[in-house]
Order: sequence, then C-alpha cells, then structure tokens
Amino acid sequence: MTTKFLLPESELPTHWYNVVADLPSPPPPPLGPDGKPVGLEALAAIFPPALIEQEVSAERWIAIPEEIREIYRLWRPTPLQRAHRLEQALGTPARIYYKNESVSPAGSHKPNTSIPQAWYNKAAGIRRLTTETGAGQWGCSLALAGQLLGLEVRVYMVRVSYEQKPYRRSMMQTWGAEVFASPTTLTNAGRQTLEKHPDTPGSLGIAISEAVEEAAGRADTNYALGSVLNHVMHHQTIIGQEARKQMALAGDYPDMVFGCCGGGSNFAGIAFPFFADKAAGKAVRLVAVEPTSCPTLTKGVYAYDYGDATGLTPLLKMHTLGHDFVPPGIHAGGLRYHGAAPLVSQLVDAGLVEAVAIPQLETFEAGVQFARTEGIVPAPESTHAIAATIRAAKECAKTGEPKVLLVNLSGHGHFDMSSYDRYFSGSLQNYEYPDEAITESLRQLPKVG
Repeated sequence: MTTKFLLPESELPTHWYNVVADLPSPPPPPLGPDGKPVGLEALAAIFPPALIEQEVSAERWIAIPEEIREIYRLWRPTPLQRAHRLEQALGTPARIYYKNESVSPAGSHKPNTSIPQAWYNKAAGIRRLTTETGAGQWGCSLALAGQLLGLEVRVYMVRVSYEQKPYRRSMMQTWGAEVFASPTTLTNAGRQTLEKHPDTPGSLGIAISEAVEEAAGRADTNYALGSVLNHVMHHQTIIGQEARKQMALAGDYPDMVFGCCGGGSNFAGIAFPFFADKAAGKAVRLVAVEPTSCPTLTKGVYAYDYGDATGLTPLLKMHTLGHDFVPPGIHAGGLRYHGAAPLVSQLVDAGLVEAVAIPQLETFEAGVQFARTEGIVPAPESTHAIAATIRAAKECAKTGEPKVLLVNLSGHGHFDMSSYDRYFSGSLQNYEYPDEAITESLRQLPKVG
C-alpha cells in the first residue's frame, strides 16, 4: 500500500503552464479609469519587464530560468500522498490524494511565485519590494525570497491577521522583512482609511493600496502580488504539473480536483494543468472552494473592478464583491479578498470551473479530521478545500461510486493554532455575509462602457 508518490529532482518542471492558450476566448484586457485598455507602460511603474510580458502572454509554455529551478530544488518536487487513513475514517470507496505544499520553507505554496518574482525584479535592477499579506503566508514567502536573493522587503499585513498571527510576523522578521499592521499612517491610502474607519480590521484591498502606493512612488521599489494576476497563476502551475506526473505513478487520474480560493493562486496551481486535459476532452471537474463569509465566486458579480480598495490599480474583469468590501475578521485571512483572479473568474463564468462556499465550522471540522487521520495540521485556508473533498467522499460512500479525488494541501497550520484554539473553545461561529451588504458594496462598482 503506497502512501507517497515522489518525483526525483530531475523531473522538476522546466516550464510554467499558461492557461490562456487553452481558454475558449481571450481574456478581457485590464482597463484604465477611462474604460480604455491599459498600456503596458502603466504597469512598468511597479512591475519588471519580464513579469509584464508574462502577464500578457498567450504562449502555452513559459521557460523557468535555471537559477529559479535551483532554488525550487530546496523543496520541490513536493510529495503527492494518498490519504488512506482519511478514506478509512470516512468509510468511502473514493480514493483521496493530496498534494503536500506544506513542505516548503515558508510552509505553503506561495514561494512558487515569490522566488521568481524576486528573481525577475533583481534582474531588472530593483532593490526593494513592497507587498500586502492577509494570513501571512504570502508575506513570509516574499520575505524568504528577498533574503535568498538579496532584496529588501516591506510587508503591509492586514491588521486582524497582524494581531491574530504574531508568529507569522516573527517569521517575516526572521527573514529580514519589515512588517506593518495595515492600514498604517505611512501612506495616503492608509491615512484616509483610518480617518473614515479608525477601528477597521483592515482588508487585502486596503493593504494592496498601501503597497502599490509606496512602490509607485520610489524608483528603486517594485510591488509583488501573491495572487490574482496572470503571472502568479502561471508560476503556481508547477504544482499541478507535478501532480499529473505523480497521479500517473499512482496509476490513477482525478475525477475531481479541489483547491481553496481567495485570490486564486492555490486553486489555479493545482487545477490549471488539469484544465489543459479538460480542454482536450478529458472528463475532470475542477472545484474552487471559498468561505461563506467572503463568497466572491458564489455571490459576487463578474464585472470590471479595481484590484485594491482605493482605485490605484487598473480595472480587472473578475468576480468581485466590490473593491470597498470589508469582510468580517474570519479565521482564514488569506481568503478575505474582495475579488478573484481574472483567469479563474473567466473559467467560472464560462461554466468550466465550479465554485462552492463552505461555512467556517465545517472547515475546522474537516481540518481536525484530516489532522487526526493524516497527521498534518492544515492551514485554515486549506481546510476549505479539504472540507469540500470530504463532502464528495461522503457522497461516494452513499452512492458506492469509487471516485478519485485530488486536493491541494496548500499549507500547514502551525502558525494558525490560535484559530484552532477558538474552534475548540466554541468561540468560532458560522457567518454568511448578508446579501444586502453585498448589494450595497456592489453599488460602488466602477461604471465601464
């Protein structure tokens, strides 16, 4: 009975996959405030040329520089593992596999893109990077990349997560990054927010505004984003490419692929390489899983909106709850973004990707069951995808259908135990964001066309 399916370093992918090549129609272009497509020069203020090229590329394969692959070898290829004990506990005929991204130095999938982003910025002569972080996984990953590649890093961390997850802060500082609770008084965006809402828990949209504002104002500084943008999706596809090879080693192929979805990078990383199979006629269901407290894909609208809270970014066509949407201070800070990646959104809108929202308590029940059977304590974000996988496995137990289920374990929860403490104490509650609040937020969408 094999549990781990491992690839040698020689099987590390040499290219990132670009899903744009297999989309049914070209992606809608980013727009300026005037409603006209944004020129590439507008992106040059905060991104290096190579990443801008990747952002607009329609080529199916993007070569990974050997220097980046050398750093990837610190932890990649990551294991694919069969969840035998979880299957037994569920009494299901389903075969459950999980891609274990928790083995990276930062404990999540995020270094898959932080390393290349830092590398391309350094190659372009950039000395400093700014970014935002919600749960802290992205901030830790960019701090790691900055340390390995010799760049200064400043992180604007959503205030609620800054307060709830002190060890994420400590990890970023260990790798040399500066960390501030957002909103801050360091930027115009932060000061304006604090003037209107002095007790705000913060949001990723606000933190993005602060990081973008600083990057745009300094010639030696660029901005790095951990999700949403096309080039980030490309970098993460190394996950699914490895998983496809490992599923072949297992002699299996997934009927369903699950990934949690906030901005979309974790879901895209596991699912996009399998979408290439789907586009070629393979029967595989791709399921993006989000919280009911921030239901971007399941209750948001597919429309042009700003990627940040104050309108500093171009307008992106995506599923959105409105750029000034501030969700409650839920446990999984990384799934609190008002929008979703344009590429993921386009596939959901086309009916080629499914989306489901899971309530908070069910996600923690799933996380605890996974930890007690498989031994790994999953990050709260990852528990959303695990919960949806468990739902599908239980359905198989009812029908007797032996489906193959693949889930991305996007990170471990070692720095999130305060959230588990709140679950065990009974202080966590389910929360479904009110429809009327979403409607009000959507009234502020930019008028385009």
